[in-house]
Amino acid sequence: MATTREIDTARAHTELLERGSGVPLVLLHPFPFTAEVWEGEIAMFSARRHVIAPSLRGFGRTAPFDETVPPSVDAMADDVAALLDALEVTSPAVVGGLSMGGYVALAFARRHPERLHALILADTRAEPDDAEAREKRDASIARIEREGTHAFIDGMLANVLGETTRASRPEVTERVRALMAGIAAPTIVKALVALRDRPDARPDLANIRVPVLVVAGTEDTVTPPSVAEAMAKVIPRAALALLPGAGHLTNLETPSAFHEAVERFLAPL
Repeated sequence: MATTREIDTARAHTELLERGSGVPLVLLHPFPFTAEVWEGEIAMFSARRHVIAPSLRGFGRTAPFDETVPPSVDAMADDVAALLDALEVTSPAVVGGLSMGGYVALAFARRHPERLHALILADTRAEPDDAEAREKRDASIARIEREGTHAFIDGMLANVLGETTRASRPEVTERVRALMAGIAAPTIVKALVALRDRPDARPDLANIRVPVLVVAGTEDTVTPPSVAEAMAKVIPRAALALLPGAGHLTNLETPSAFHEAVERFLAPL
């Protein structure tokens, strides 16, 4: 079972789940979840690896964004580097991120390339929000500030889960709802700002020199398979895994297939 820890880094008080020893594997969670979303992966991969899953800024008991650290995925990436320093992890790490965690992983690859051993990009994209997406983020922020998080979470459920999951895996739907339910409105709002304003990562994809696994659910409508395929074509050492029957949360919707794809990628590293 993973150990829940809280640690003060040079940048922020940080909550994390941690288990195992060996090559460091850092897992960065999607929006709007905490590190708890990775419990299955921690159990699976910690037998031979040092798995570290932080809750990103404002999530769980990790310090929120404030006037000294405004919301951004770059700040989250620097938080991860500071956490590795605090944990005295000196060897390069495999860094994996899903959705928002993928944005942070790409920022980490750009800002801290010397600390990267390999990269896993699951259900994410390199391009920034376009004008329409930014308007939708702003509308979500206004709605949350006006009405709270319940309607927003209901809308998220309809978007992030694949058709197969919604039709035949009610237990996954309820777990995802429960994982999102405890996230406070200010945390969701600040994360939406960070997502809305994230930089364009496409110019840096060709400069990633480490092995990369790109994962996508075939039923993902948020970051469709075509987005994953486009990233994999540009990254020099990329492998692509498309998981049938999964939407945007591949690790929760089709965990066995997700674990198999990741283990196949990690095995020779």
